[in-house]
Amino acid sequence: MRLIKRILTVLVVIIVALVVIAYLLPGKAVVARSITIDAAPEAVFPHVNSMQKTEGWSPWLSRDPQTQLTYTGAEAGVGNKLQWASEHPQVGSGTQEIIESVENQSVKTALDFGDMGTATAQFTLTPAGEGTEVTWGFETELGLNPAMRWMGLMMDSWVGADYEAGLANLKQLVEAQG
Repeated sequence: MRLIKRILTVLVVIIVALVVIAYLLPGKAVVARSITIDAAPEAVFPHVNSMQKTEGWSPWLSRDPQTQLTYTGAEAGVGNKLQWASEHPQVGSGTQEIIESVENQSVKTALDFGDMGTATAQFTLTPAGEGTEVTWGFETELGLNPAMRWMGLMMDSWVGADYEAGLANLKQLVEAQG
């Protein structure tokens, strides 16, 4: 009986410690990746300022070619909205809408993953010699859920590789159009 009480006490202490530590972790997750594309910002911008154009370089659509895509709003720029639906767990379902667009400089989008939460993503285009440095960033509030705070620590490894693949696809697409 004493052994069971000790085990339960240790488990309670561990759980309490994990919860307390969770609230010391960052309250938001931030991921960013960059690549230099051998093209002017004017050549890159149309590919990040239109949800329809992202089909050409998205790292997720290749995982599930059966993903259902629906576009609404403007053809490009602010108000251009994508709704996607997939049974694939790494694609899922949600919406993404362009909420800010500065020609040849930046694009900001609002993401809604339903029960999985919301986030913002941003593309920043910076002239780099004769090319363009493209930075793709992601930010989400983790809220007060201790489990989400712990998951926030893994967000960079979960999303970062996809951002790198997407940026490589974007680079290949834009440079091929040369």
